[in-house]
Amino acid sequence: MRYRATVEYDGTDFEGFQRQAAGHRTVQGELEGALGRIGWRGTSLMAAGRTDSGVHGRGQVIAFDHDWRHTPDALVRALNAQLPADVSVRGVVEAEADFHPRYWARARTYVYTVYQGPQRAALRDRYAWHVVEPLDAAALAVACLGLIGRHDFATFGTDPDEGTNTVRTVQRAEWVAAGETWRFWIQADAFLFRMVRSVVGALVRVGTGVLTTERFLALIEARDRSQCPPLAPARGLCLDEVLY
Repeated sequence: MRYRATVEYDGTDFEGFQRQAAGHRTVQGELEGALGRIGWRGTSLMAAGRTDSGVHGRGQVIAFDHDWRHTPDALVRALNAQLPADVSVRGVVEAEADFHPRYWARARTYVYTVYQGPQRAALRDRYAWHVVEPLDAAALAVACLGLIGRHDFATFGTDPDEGTNTVRTVQRAEWVAAGETWRFWIQADAFLFRMVRSVVGALVRVGTGVLTTERFLALIEARDRSQCPPLAPARGLCLDEVLY
């Protein structure tokens, strides 16, 4: 039976999602280890995406085949009993025999969190980028409009399959502010490698006045990775949802 599971993790102490060589702690490695301890005989699970080192996940989706003789809810409990504190399975359902969490996905949603204030906040540091300078909501809104639609985002990332396809369709791009907490929501059919952190790094510079909105829009049109401003830190980014 093939199962589909939604996974949550704090990426702070991981070297990314994807399994690596021995000695490197990854989310995939922890999940496969937990599966093995409850009788799984597979060699590699499938995932919707490969988040970077330090990036979090709230709605990561994985799939695996397993001869499990109990209910999906019992599988959730069994896995969570085997997983470390910074990884948890939120839910499991039975899936079609050919379901693949990456190739079946229609869209993915990421959220990036910024804490804007004069002093850093210790309890937010694992999950937000501290920005001292005030952010201009109007400038950010104009810049976000330029992201919507189908564009070549080569300035902001590279093809994760090591090819040359850098065209993606962005369906949502907006900042939502609640006091000192600013969250950037972006949804697209797929993302380039490091695309969200690159976009956020540029947008924060728009919000603080370092970049004009015109210059940001010109970066999209440039399709030149060498022109991209520095990346936003990994700790503020979270894979929020995968849509099927």
